[in-house]
Amino acid sequence: MAIPARRGTAPDSRPAFSVRRTAVGFALAAVLIWGAGTVLRAAWQSAGRHPAVAVVVTAFLVTGAVALLRSRSRRRAACRATAAVTEVTHDLVDTGLAEAAAALRAQDATGPVDYAALDADEFEQAVAGLCERDGCQDVEVVGGAGDLGADVVATARDGRRVVIQCKRYGAENKVGSQDVQRFGGTCFAVHEADVALVVTTGAFTYPALDYADRCGILCVDHEALAAWSDGGTPPPWEAAPPVDDRTGGL
Repeated sequence: MAIPARRGTAPDSRPAFSVRRTAVGFALAAVLIWGAGTVLRAAWQSAGRHPAVAVVVTAFLVTGAVALLRSRSRRRAACRATAAVTEVTHDLVDTGLAEAAAALRAQDATGPVDYAALDADEFEQAVAGLCERDGCQDVEVVGGAGDLGADVVATARDGRRVVIQCKRYGAENKVGSQDVQRFGGTCFAVHEADVALVVTTGAFTYPALDYADRCGILCVDHEALAAWSDGGTPPPWEAAPPVDDRTGGL
């Protein structure tokens, strides 16, 4: 039985070395190099006189260089692209941190709240906000008709009931003795305050301070309010002394 012969390529199918073929190849390469050099030199000289031609020549050279290097530089280009993406990511993170720090600095630069610029209702809300910030529970703004002197009521962390009257006064007006007396007649007996405060954007007269001291009412003027708001002092109710006589009937 005959076995058909297997067709295949010879172990070495390269053509034999030829001096003539090699010489012709080098001659053609030399002609091509000379011609390309001549064309490029003429184009470059023309480009020096005409900017538009310079752009075309530059684009041609760049395209040729990219075509030659593309196959060899893919891996390096990928590495450069990865490094660029990483750098951009780091820049974004750094930018985010810088923006966050700038926002914090801008917030700090706003300074303390100008309570005197608020109207009466806003001032009561602001004082209630301070109570909530400092840990009070059940904070309510109850000011209005029939409030009997109480504008804000809350429960301190230790369970004491805090009753506050808010006096949004200007620098030329002071909280007088009669204002504090009216509050003193209701804050303990009616509102069952454990801690009673009168908070104002202005100041107190000496008779008002004297009455409040004898009744156990805390007076917070504009300076004390600013220190409380900025966190420079503890909440007023934490420094409140015990009050035995809550009749307020002076």
